[in-house]
Amino acid sequence: MKTDELIHLLAADERPVSATAIEQRFAVAAAAGVAGAAVLMLALFGLRPDLRATMALPMFWGKLVFAAALAAAGLMLLRRMARPGMAIGHAPLLLAVPPAVLWALALIALSQAPAAERVPLILGSTWRSCPFNIAALSVPAFVAGFWALRGAAPTRLAWTGAGAGLLAGALGALVYALHCPEMAAPFLAVWYLAGMAIPTALGAMLGPRLLRW
Repeated sequence: MKTDELIHLLAADERPVSATAIEQRFAVAAAAGVAGAAVLMLALFGLRPDLRATMALPMFWGKLVFAAALAAAGLMLLRRMARPGMAIGHAPLLLAVPPAVLWALALIALSQAPAAERVPLILGSTWRSCPFNIAALSVPAFVAGFWALRGAAPTRLAWTGAGAGLLAGALGALVYALHCPEMAAPFLAVWYLAGMAIPTALGAMLGPRLLRW
C-alpha cells in the first residue's frame, strides 16, 4: 500500500471533535462521582436520622453550598487545565473564595464563644473519622475524574491531578453532609477541608503517572 493511499484510508472516517467534549466528559464524571458517593454513603454510614428536621437549619444548607461551590470552582479549573496551553484565568481565585468565607465564619464563631468551648467547636464529636469518611466517599469521583482527564490533553500533570482530587473531595463532602452530624463552622473549616486535602494530595502524586500522554 502506498503512503498516499494509507493517509487517505486513515482520514476517510475522520469526524470533528465536539467543542464541548471535555465538558461533557466532566459532566459524566461528576454525575458518576456523586451517584457513587451516594451509594457508598448509604451503604457505609446511612442518612442522619434527623435529616428532615436538620434541613430547616441554615448551617445545613451552608455545608452543601460550601461543598457545591468548591466543586463548581474545581470544575472550572479542570476544564482549563485539561486543554494544553489554556490560561487558568480566575479559577484559582474562585477556588479560594469558599474556604475563605468558611474560615471567616469559623473565626467569628470562635471569637464569640467562651474560651472553654472553642476546642469542642473545632473537634466536634467526629473529628477522628470525618476526614477519612470524606476521602472514602471521594473515591468514585476520583476515579471518574481521572477517566475524564484521560480523554483530554493536560500538560501540568501534578496540578491537574490535584484538581481532580479536589473536585472528588468536594463531591465526597457534598454527599457526606447528608450523614454528618456536625454543624459548627470551626469544625467544617478544619476537618471538611482536611478530608478534601487527602484526595487532592493523592491526585497530585498520581497525576504525573496516570495522565502522562
